[in-house]
Amino acid sequence: MNASGTRCARAAGFTLLETLMAIVLLGLLLAGAYSGIQTSVRAMHAGERLIERIDRVRTVQEFLRHQLTRILPISYAQTDTKMYVFEGERDFMRFVAPMPGYLSHGGPYVQTLALVRGGSGMSLVFSGTMLNGFDWQEEKKSEREPVVLIDHIGEGSFSYRALDDQGQLAPWSTNWDDPSITPLLVRVELTMQNGAQINWPVLAVPLMLDAGATRTQPVAIPRLLPNPSGVPPNPSGASR
Repeated sequence: MNASGTRCARAAGFTLLETLMAIVLLGLLLAGAYSGIQTSVRAMHAGERLIERIDRVRTVQEFLRHQLTRILPISYAQTDTKMYVFEGERDFMRFVAPMPGYLSHGGPYVQTLALVRGGSGMSLVFSGTMLNGFDWQEEKKSEREPVVLIDHIGEGSFSYRALDDQGQLAPWSTNWDDPSITPLLVRVELTMQNGAQINWPVLAVPLMLDAGATRTQPVAIPRLLPNPSGVPPNPSGASR
């Protein structure tokens, strides 16, 4: 083989250094592509989790609104001095209401909402027990395990509103003083933790009209005017 043939053979192939550089460049391209795919997958999963939590907030609010608007003026406990229709504190609420059809065995339920503090913040917990057979003194357990409606709560409170002595709306209060009557409005305020990345819109629920049946209503008494003529009124309303 002459010199020109040797030069052509060398020009037709790649050196070892060129091959190694090509492999390194290919590896860098594959690593970049894999990193981009991983970033896209993580972003997609984060978006899905955010959507799920937003949907859960919406579902929980609808459930609370459904239950609170259907509070019944039915006593679930009674002592010598008090009848318990509604209990309300800053982090605890108990009342009687029907359960949704898919959870009910029939009849009203004694339902409890509580803000429970745990290792990962506060949780909004719901439980229910059939009114028939409910023993307040023994603190009968619910038929099912308490359900965590929403968690990762930083701070939260329940508050209540009623009418004052003048018939005007009183300020919101985190303690319901008279368990024998129901409030007019119930409010649920939650502040989610920073990591939750969602907000809880303040939920203020007016109770249905029949839930206020136990409230004392003013009775209008007609004023009796003096009769200057001295003639007794005619009950039939006919003139003499």
